[in-house]
Amino acid sequence: MHDDGYFDERVAARYDDDAELFTPEVLDPVVDFLSELAGSGRALELGIGTGRIALPLAQRDVSVHGIDLSEAMVAKLRAKPGGEGISVTIGDFATATVDGSFSLAYLVFNTIMNLTTQEAQVACFRNVAAHLEPGGCFVIEVTIPGLQRLPPGETFRVFTGSERYWGIDEYDVANQGLISHHLEVVDDKLERVSMPFRYAWPSEYDLMAQLAGMTLRERWGGWKREPFTSDSHKHVSVWEKLAG
Repeated sequence: MHDDGYFDERVAARYDDDAELFTPEVLDPVVDFLSELAGSGRALELGIGTGRIALPLAQRDVSVHGIDLSEAMVAKLRAKPGGEGISVTIGDFATATVDGSFSLAYLVFNTIMNLTTQEAQVACFRNVAAHLEPGGCFVIEVTIPGLQRLPPGETFRVFTGSERYWGIDEYDVANQGLISHHLEVVDDKLERVSMPFRYAWPSEYDLMAQLAGMTLRERWGGWKREPFTSDSHKHVSVWEKLAG
């Protein structure tokens, strides 16, 4: 694996290609949600990447600091208007430390799943709690495991498909793991990127939060505070650090 993890120069170069993720309809609810929680305090983004969330959040006068393992992704952030003004620590967000305290820490777009062991995910919650001020919040946006959407007897699920791009999830139910396969035609050549993830149910994340001295404050089915139900495909969860 590359020093940048699975997000090397090749992946970073095309990471922002999905224009839909940058539309106001997608971004504004996320930034509204996070800026409200941050208030006048500082925000810590784990897996800041190319700054899709950090840059518009900073434009709301929220002081944002990032942690990311990939120097290639951070270089993309630096090249964007306002990117040089956001400080970033290069490292594993499960263990990397940053000076000062924060009123908000957040992990979006399934990034918690990039930590592929339970131990690493627990360490991430504890690391976040160590950076939060009492009453500060930790927000995660993450998919609900799609096991109920698997064809009977199958471990593969096609989550998107087009003439030039296919995305396929391969589940390892015994180990709560999945490998996400991305097959794309680039310059008339088929390229494949496969990334491992670890999924968990909301209740397991709640236990990780409890072990780290945090408690569930709210859980939604999306950034617009849609109700979280058995039919939800993802959850946006907010845990609050307990005082003392």
